[in-house]
Amino acid sequence: MQIPFFILVVLALIIIVLFFYLIPVQLWIVAMASRVRVSLVSLIGMRLRKIPPSLIVYALINARKAGLDITTPMLETHYLAGGNVTRVVNAMIAADKAGIPLTFQRATAIDLAGRNVLDAVQTSVNPKVIDCPKEGTISAVAKDGIQLKARARVTVRANIERLVGGATEETIIARVGEGIVSAIGSADDYKVVLENPDQISKTVLSRGLDSGTAFEILSIDIADVDVGKNIGAELQADQAEADLKVARAKAETRRAMAVAQEQEMKARTQEMRAKVVEAEAQIPLAIAKAFEEGKLGVFDYYNLKNIQADTSMRESISGSGKEEQPGEEK
Repeated sequence: MQIPFFILVVLALIIIVLFFYLIPVQLWIVAMASRVRVSLVSLIGMRLRKIPPSLIVYALINARKAGLDITTPMLETHYLAGGNVTRVVNAMIAADKAGIPLTFQRATAIDLAGRNVLDAVQTSVNPKVIDCPKEGTISAVAKDGIQLKARARVTVRANIERLVGGATEETIIARVGEGIVSAIGSADDYKVVLENPDQISKTVLSRGLDSGTAFEILSIDIADVDVGKNIGAELQADQAEADLKVARAKAETRRAMAVAQEQEMKARTQEMRAKVVEAEAQIPLAIAKAFEEGKLGVFDYYNLKNIQADTSMRESISGSGKEEQPGEEK
C-alpha cells in the first residue's frame, strides 16, 4: 500500500519543525561564533527541562565576553531555582567593572532572597539619596517646649555583604527619624537647633544607624527645619484648665456636703422638737398618776397652775415671749 504524497510532506514538515525546536541550530551557531562552547546535547536537555535555551546561551555569551568564569550548569541551576539569570549576570559584569568583589554564589543568593542584585550593585557604585521621611516632616519638641519640624536626606551605599538578611530602606528611615527626634529633644533651646542644624546630623550619624542593614550611611543632611507650635505653652494651658476643672469639682463637692449637712441638722432639730413635744405630753399623764397615787394634792395642783399663769404674764409683759422658729406657721 502506497502512502499519499501530501501525507509524506506533512510528516516531513513535522519532523523538521521538531528537529529545529529540539535542536536550536541557529542558537548553537551563534554560540560557536561567539567562541562559547555549548553542545547540541546541552541545548536539547534545556528544551526537555523547559529551560529557554536562548536565555541561557545569551547570558553565557555576555559573561564569557566580560571575562567571568560562569558555566552552563550554573545558569541552569539558578533558573530552575526561580532566579533571574539575566539580572545576575548583568550584576556580576557591573560589579567586575567597578572592582566590587561579587561571587556567583553570593549574587544568586541575593537574587533568590528577593533583592534586586543589579540595583544593589548600581547603588554601591552610585550612592542614592533617601528622603527622611518620604512624605511630610519629622516633628520634635526641644526642652523649652517649642516644636520643630525637620526633613533630612540620607545618602546611602549598598553593602553587598549584608544584602542577604539586612534591613531595608524603611529601617534606615525609621532610625534616622528617631535620631532626629532625640537630638532635637535633647536641645535646651530651639534657637540652638536653628543656628546649628549640622549638629543634628553629626549626632545622628555618630550612632551607627546602619548597623544590621543592607546599606552603609555616608551622610545625613538636614534639608529643612521649621518652627512649629509652642507645645510647652499649650500643655501648661491645658494643665491649668484641668486644674481649674478639678478645683471647681472639689468646690462643688464641698458645697453639696455643706447642703447635706445643713439638711441633716434641720432633721435633727425637728427630731429634738418632736422629743420635747413628746416629753411635754407626758406631763399631764404624770400629774394624773400623782393624783391617783396621792402624791399630789389639789392645792399643789392649783399652786402649779398659778405659777404657770404668773410666768406667762411676766413673759408677755417683758416681751420675751416665745419666738417663732424658722419653718413654723404663724
